Parts: sequence; C-alpha cells; structure tokens
Amino acid sequence: MSGAPPLNAACKNWSRRAAMRLAGIGAVCAWAGSRAYGQEVQKIRFGLTPVFLTNDLELLDALQAYLSEATGYQIELITRRTYQEITALLVSGQLDAAWICGYPYVHYRDKLELVAVPDWNGKPFYRSYLIVAADRDADSLEDLAGDIHAFSDPDSNSGFLVTRTLLYERGLDPDVFFRKTMFTYGHRNVIRAVASGLAQSGSVDGYVWEVMREIEPELVNRTKPLRKSEWLGFPPIATSKTLAHSHRIDALTNALVSMAQKPDGQRVLDMLRLTGFEVADPSVFDGIAAKFAMLRGVL
Repeated sequence: MSGAPPLNAACKNWSRRAAMRLAGIGAVCAWAGSRAYGQEVQKIRFGLTPVFLTNDLELLDALQAYLSEATGYQIELITRRTYQEITALLVSGQLDAAWICGYPYVHYRDKLELVAVPDWNGKPFYRSYLIVAADRDADSLEDLAGDIHAFSDPDSNSGFLVTRTLLYERGLDPDVFFRKTMFTYGHRNVIRAVASGLAQSGSVDGYVWEVMREIEPELVNRTKPLRKSEWLGFPPIATSKTLAHSHRIDALTNALVSMAQKPDGQRVLDMLRLTGFEVADPSVFDGIAAKFAMLRGVL
C-alpha cells in the first residue's frame, strides 16, 4: 500500500491551463478518488478460530475497540466454527490476518508469515494436555485404551496433532486404540465432554484448561491432566505472504506488541490471561513442524 491512490479517470490528462482553471474541481476529484480508495483499504479483516479462548462479547468488543484505536483501521472480526475455514480464508487472501493454531501455520508455512505471537507467562509457548476425569484411576496413555476420546479439531496442534503423534510413536492407531473419537470444535467443549462423562478422555490446549480453571473452576476441577506435552509454539497471529509488511499488517503488529503499554490493551490482555505479544522467530514452531513432518504421510 505505497504511493498515492490513482485519481479517477475524469481527473487525469488535463492540460496545465485547464488544470489551473479547474483546480477546485481537480481537488474535489482527487479527494473523491482517495476517499473511495480509503474506504476499500481502511479495514483489517481479522479472523478468529476456536483457539480463541472464548466468544464472550465483552472480550470481543474490547479487542475490536483496542485494535481499531491502536491501528487506525476499522477492525472487522470474523469467526468460523473450524480452523480449516479460517485458514482457507487467510491463505486465499480473504482475511488480512487471523489468530490461528501452530499446526495450520506450519502446514502452510510457504504461504503464511507471522504477525505476532502471544506470550503466556512471559513466553511464546504452551502445552497440550491429555485430560481425564478427576477421580479416574489412570496414570499413562496406555490406560486410555478403549476410551471415547474427545479431540478439539483435526487442524489443532494441542487438540489433535500432539496426541496423534504420541500414538504414532508407540505404533498405535487412534481408530483402533480408542473405542470412539469425536471432534468437539472447541477446547472448552473438550473439557465439558470429559467433565460430563460424554468422553472419558480428551486432548486440549493447556492454556485454555488453566485459564478456564480460574474462570469456571467447578467445571474444570472435574477433570485433571494425565499428561502434559513439551512446550510448543503458542497459537500465532498470521497473515498471507502477499500481505506481509503492508501498512495494515505493520500497524497490526505494532498494536499487538505495544498492547501491554496501553491501558485499553492491558485490559484485553488481562481478560485473555496473557502477558503480551512479541515478534517471534519462526523457529518457535519447529517442535510442531517436526510432529507434522512425522505424520505427513499418515494424516
């Protein structure tokens, strides 16, 4: 988005004399052209997937208000039920940026670039939790044989890929190891499924589990982590390579990394239980990339 916007055809190719005589009209045409151009680009289409902690309206309103003020652009928040839907919109350029998961990021690494990565407890990492009912007598993955198991999303790192890789490393097929598997399309729904007994075990985002334990302790305390994965790259905000480093994306990056320095931004971070955002090196996601590479011919 560099240089001045093109003027309307009616404002072009005037002779110098005509242009001088009609300077007022020319100014009006230029203003109209730039206004129309501005209406087209003065918006950031920002996608949210189920990796987002909650659909709480107060949080969404606060995030939208902060980003609009900090970037100078109108922020349009776009939500979808699945990771795949948001990723498809992002890769095709129908979104300017989206808060996605590390799994689709590494899957489409040749088409995407990082905008910013959230910091949880000061670091751009989180873990996947394998959870069971709080009163269940189980100590290892092998104890879950024959379970009804709840995954979050087929494109989720913590809610699918980590557990799928763990089984693969042990020579186990989830369709055989588990009696039944389901996708809940939301980490909160995985917790609810295990807490209610609808599922006997589940794969969930550890950040979501920990934050929900603060927000909904009666629900979450009916579950417990059986296993916690190694630290992996926190679900990032990404953009397509074609839009990377455009004015819009640079403004969004700056708004995110400076969020902790602004009262309205700190309020959003407090609601998210995050400590900030950073411009992280893509190597943060090498652990997820290794799991994806291991299962490339299986999934």
